[in-house]
Amino acid sequence: MEILQKPILTEKASLLTEKTNRFTFKVNPKANKLQIKQAIEQMYGVNIVSLNTMVVVGKTKTRNTKSGLVSGRSPKYKKAIVTLKDGETIDYYANI
Repeated sequence: MEILQKPILTEKASLLTEKTNRFTFKVNPKANKLQIKQAIEQMYGVNIVSLNTMVVVGKTKTRNTKSGLVSGRSPKYKKAIVTLKDGETIDYYANI
C-alpha cells in the first residue's frame, strides 16, 4: 500500500507553508496517522511535530450535454497536514 500519493500544491497550502511551516499531502484513505508520519519521516528525513488528517468530500459537478444536464461528484480523498520542527523544510522536487 502506497501511503503518500502526492503533495498538494495549492495557493492555500503554500500560504500554510510560508506562515506556519506546515506541508500538505494527499494520502491513502486507509492509512492512519502513525503510518503517514513514518512514511513522511522516511521519505524526506524530517521530524514531525504534529499531524492532522481529514477526509475531503468531493464536490458536486454538473455539465450540459446534448441530452440534458449530467450531474456527478468528484472523488473524495484523505488529506494530511504536517507541522515540522522549526528550521526544517520539505523539498517536494528533491525525490523526482
